[in-house]
Amino acid sequence: MPQSALALRLAALGDSLTAGYGLPAGDAFPAQLARALAAKGQAVEIRNFGISGDTTAGGLARLDGVLATAPDGVILELGANDMLRGMDPSSIQANLDAIMGRLQKAGIPVLLCGIRAMRNYGRAYAEELAAVYTGLAQKYDAPLDPSFLDGVTGVPGMTLPDGLHPTAQGVAAIVTRILPTVETFVTRLGTARASTP
Repeated sequence: MPQSALALRLAALGDSLTAGYGLPAGDAFPAQLARALAAKGQAVEIRNFGISGDTTAGGLARLDGVLATAPDGVILELGANDMLRGMDPSSIQANLDAIMGRLQKAGIPVLLCGIRAMRNYGRAYAEELAAVYTGLAQKYDAPLDPSFLDGVTGVPGMTLPDGLHPTAQGVAAIVTRILPTVETFVTRLGTARASTP
């Protein structure tokens, strides 16, 4: 049986942080994560559905394209552009809820990646935004990475000159930090697939 037939298939649905803005395709988050999993003996294919500038509404609008590939699981990383536009957390929640609800209906588990609000938005906004991700993770029993850019934002060498998007080194740091969560997610997917007749 070919290796591709054995591999779990993930879809990474996100914005520029998933797409790999300013980086070669091989340095983008999905590619680096797939290599890190392979080094751990996990055969996982990760399709990059990241689009720079995308919002939660944009992700919902193109969800059919993700569903059409019938992935075993989805890594959902959206909301940063909504936050940068100062959008109400309730609209972010509604869009992410709709995405996760449709994926659940299709029997596709989700690993949810959260983002933290920038300090200038104030404490109340930051807390409300954080609650969106923790609440949805609980609702859908989804593993959560609460802050996708944790350890990258503001660290020299980890971001491009814009101070927002990670360098290849920054992506590697994200992958190293999130890898245990992804490994647990992938193991759960593999167990579920093995038990399916």
